[in-house]
Amino acid sequence: MHSFSKLAIIVLLAPLALAAPTKELELAKRQFDTSTHCGQWDSVTAGQYILFLDQWGLSGASSGSDCASITSLSGTTIAWKNPWTWVGGTGVKSFTNVALNSGLNKQLSAISSIPSTWKWSQSNSGTVVADVAYDLFTSSSSGGSAQNEIMIWLANFNAGPISAVFNSDGTPQPKASNINLGGRTWSVLA
Repeated sequence: MHSFSKLAIIVLLAPLALAAPTKELELAKRQFDTSTHCGQWDSVTAGQYILFLDQWGLSGASSGSDCASITSLSGTTIAWKNPWTWVGGTGVKSFTNVALNSGLNKQLSAISSIPSTWKWSQSNSGTVVADVAYDLFTSSSSGGSAQNEIMIWLANFNAGPISAVFNSDGTPQPKASNINLGGRTWSVLA
């Protein structure tokens, strides 16, 4: 009877012992780097996402900085902050972004939707030049180098559309206008 008691206790405790590493793994999966990063090409991985500090035009500023940090991650929802203080010069200074790092390398014909929700805020004093956009890249082969860029601008703060063709008055010439999609009206520029 005494050996049966030991066996019963071991059998009863075994699921707890087996569950402990799983809990630790789940906790590790939920943890991510929330520190502030300010380096020109810094990146931080959190779950299926990567936060990139892409400061490719910083030499065009007379002063300033761009920093970012991930503030939360829950399932497929990620939030980050990106304070910046660029001064002087012209052109884009930085393009801090979060990239999806899973489910990539699909043919466009295999993608029927990309459900997503955006919430953003922009607070500033003075004139700012910025945009909030989806930035998608396509290739002629799975896993190939980016050949085409598709930008979908959700907000435009004095940035003006990017276009290869402009009208005589300096406004961009769309390839197509007044396209209704997702309850919004869009123009296609190339």
